[in-house]
Amino acid sequence: MPNTNSAKKRLRQTEVRRDRNKAVKSALRSQLRKVREAVQAGDVGKAEAEMQDATKRLDRAGQKNIIHKNKAARTKSRLQKLIKSAKPGS
Repeated sequence: MPNTNSAKKRLRQTEVRRDRNKAVKSALRSQLRKVREAVQAGDVGKAEAEMQDATKRLDRAGQKNIIHKNKAARTKSRLQKLIKSAKPGS
């Protein structure tokens, strides 16, 4: 347990940030799952719509250092590749 006032404040701030980051990561994972499920179901239109939201969430998480920027870029690239492979004629 923290003893000084500054350490107590740091603990409070850390708890708030942890909860916020946890919520963002959870929502991000759910969105990525929606994209993958739409591709698996063969619904390319829905997958592309879900991908737009996923892209926003990935970019925001990367900007705020919740995930690494390169991880956000890599994940977007892999999802785009997955959607492209699911399109007819590919």
